[in-house]
Amino acid sequence: MTGLGWRGCWRIARRDLHRGLRGLRLLFICLFLGVATLATIGNLTTAITGEIAGKGRILLGGDVEIAMAQREASELEKAAFRRTGQLSETIRLRAMAQHPRGRDGANGGASAVLTELKGVDGAYPLYGTLLLNGGPAGAMTADEVVVGQALADRLDLRPGQHLRYGEADFRIRDIIADEPDRVGEGFTLGPVAITSLEGVRRTGLIQPGSLYESKYRIRIAPGADARAAGDALKRAFPAAGFEVKDRDRAAPGTSRFFERMGQFLTLIGLAALAIAGIGVGNGVTSYLAIKRNGIATLKILGASAGDISRIYLMQIGAVAVLATACGLAVGVLLPMALVAGARDILPVQPTFALTPGPLLISAAYGLLIAFIFIMPPLAHARVLPAAALFRETVDRQPGIDRTSLIAVGLASLAAIALALGTAREPLFAASVLGGVGAVLAILFGIGLLVRRLARRMPSPRAPLARLAIANLHRPGAQTSALVVALGLGLTLFVTLAAIQSSLSAEIRNTVPQTAPDQFVLDIPIAQQRQFQQIVAREAPGASLNIVPTLRGTIIAYGGTRVADLAELPRDAWFLRGERGVTYSDTLPEGSDLVEGAWWPKDYAGPPLISLDRDAAKTMRVGIGDTLVVSVLGREIEARIASLRQVKWETMGFNYIMVFSPNSLRDAPHSLAATVTLASRGSEGQLSRALLAAFPPISIIATSEVVGQVTVLLGQMATAIVLAGSVAILAGIAVLIGAIAASRQARAYDSVVLKMLGASRWQILGSQAIEYALLAAVLALVALALGSAAAWFVIVQIFEFHWSPDWLLVLMTLGAGAVLTLGIGLLGSIPLLSVRPARALRAL
Repeated sequence: MTGLGWRGCWRIARRDLHRGLRGLRLLFICLFLGVATLATIGNLTTAITGEIAGKGRILLGGDVEIAMAQREASELEKAAFRRTGQLSETIRLRAMAQHPRGRDGANGGASAVLTELKGVDGAYPLYGTLLLNGGPAGAMTADEVVVGQALADRLDLRPGQHLRYGEADFRIRDIIADEPDRVGEGFTLGPVAITSLEGVRRTGLIQPGSLYESKYRIRIAPGADARAAGDALKRAFPAAGFEVKDRDRAAPGTSRFFERMGQFLTLIGLAALAIAGIGVGNGVTSYLAIKRNGIATLKILGASAGDISRIYLMQIGAVAVLATACGLAVGVLLPMALVAGARDILPVQPTFALTPGPLLISAAYGLLIAFIFIMPPLAHARVLPAAALFRETVDRQPGIDRTSLIAVGLASLAAIALALGTAREPLFAASVLGGVGAVLAILFGIGLLVRRLARRMPSPRAPLARLAIANLHRPGAQTSALVVALGLGLTLFVTLAAIQSSLSAEIRNTVPQTAPDQFVLDIPIAQQRQFQQIVAREAPGASLNIVPTLRGTIIAYGGTRVADLAELPRDAWFLRGERGVTYSDTLPEGSDLVEGAWWPKDYAGPPLISLDRDAAKTMRVGIGDTLVVSVLGREIEARIASLRQVKWETMGFNYIMVFSPNSLRDAPHSLAATVTLASRGSEGQLSRALLAAFPPISIIATSEVVGQVTVLLGQMATAIVLAGSVAILAGIAVLIGAIAASRQARAYDSVVLKMLGASRWQILGSQAIEYALLAAVLALVALALGSAAAWFVIVQIFEFHWSPDWLLVLMTLGAGAVLTLGIGLLGSIPLLSVRPARALRAL
């Protein structure tokens, strides 16, 4: 038989495939899992970020948005806005919604809920429609308000009832069904209510120094460049300190979050696919072991090495293409189900279309990984002579040609280039892939070391232990593959347990011990003493921390204006828009002075500033350098006098920038306070007393903030665990593949032992000891590798505190060890029923 050609090879391959996928199921499962994970994550992330980008002008409320805190735009600024396009103005602030006492059947007590109150003009919204349950909202009068469903549920409100904000009563017109610019508004601490601009002003909540935000949305001419229009406004008012966004950056925080989570989950999926690739290699090795006699027979009949390659490459390739196609189909359908199930969690409801990008990338990953791990065992079977193939069960020979090695190397480089080329942060992607490669290399090296040590150590007296150790180094032993499989499984168990417990501890262990019970905003500065008296009377023993509060924007540092930067430095989140600023005679609570000196209490010189140490490091500034900060439209140039380490975990008033008092004392502002109660249960009584005395204030319960953060962290943990579970499944598939790859050799050993008088339980016991020895060796390794991986995710990616529950981690490691050992033994049970005569005839 010579020169079969592609057609002849395909006939043989097709006839063999007609007998079913026996031996190739593991290949199918591993590729299916990896490709489906990548395609699902890619499609879901693309759909969400694409929806945000595609509906940017609706989510933003205009083509360009100008936002400023604690002030409204001047007439000169508004005139410039109107020259740019059609203008719409909104004012947004946090305010307490209250039932008017004794009205609408209220039970005499004034229930109060913190809300986001938004005042809109007649042009709102420039894009989209504010929908109510009864239809489009249209114009609103100064005594009308529409409320979100969450607020209606909290206060049991219905249309026609009344609601009080500050000094004004409002009639509830209807319930909001859809607020078009909800995502563009960003993070909120309460449900929304919308009234007219005149309605907001009649509440009396807008006072000098009040914490409110004015937004001006502009609808520009069709075809005009929104980014250029925004940049022109920033250049026209360089000292205004307002934040400008355009329709292409409608929700940058949301987009960044989903892009970063999508990238992280994609890399988890890629790691799962790489792990699954080892299972692919084991599955192909097992399949070719089954076909070994047939391959040898074909060679004896004259088939060339090229013919063997073509026959089995087409067979295995057909299954790989089928697995990839099924994975892509799941990657298209599963995101639709996830969106339907998470409708209340996602910020937007994406409309799914067939996006070829994520599908092509996932398919390329799958086929490349398949090729990388298929070629070595296929090349091994191709280059060995027929006689060597017949002896493979008891005398495994190394064998892979240079051409195959080069092909595998090129495919590996292509997979790495694809990963780095499609990553939003190539350096981050490279570090993750490098970490996965390092883990695999370490485990493979441990496998070689275990095999060498088992060969050299003295034989135990106990027969089962002696047999178990011999199994680790005998000819054909799959020790390295088993070590990689068991090590990956245990490492992944540790990683997920440490990540999940650290995310849970981020809130559970830190916040209850250090956080105040309430935040109170917009306290009139002239009534500070009255505020302190009410707190002392209603909540004896309560601890107060009262600070001045303003908003400011860093517009220049180290002699460079932020607007002139081509790109913001990494982690320079504080340069994006306005941030809270304060002033103080003394070092604020929650900060440690680490460099420089604090100004004296009677300081009256040029403005000084104390800066967060991490922010200074990001901006590469230090003691003596200058910052230019815009506060209420006024540029303040201040010299850095000290650096502080801010304890953000205290959830108190922690500011990146603290000014010397003479810099800001005369600016219009209000006070904010944290209240730490001496005893639980007095929150409601204190809130009612404060609201009665100070209608403009807002009271934020720490439990509400913690609740929102807990939900977010829980969603992140769920996404990580679900994606990581696929990697665990891939790791289990690797273990099954390693067992399958050694099936024939173990069947031969089992038959020989039976003929020598060994019972099934003795054979199974020796294998249990073998797996237990490997698990014991790998437990510490998996604990170290899994902890390092989890630390990287928690500290370097999400920038949380590293605080895993070690008891939970150890319990998970133990459970994972039992699970993997159980899978290994279950895979060995069918070998015990092999009949000696049949097994010997198959050799």
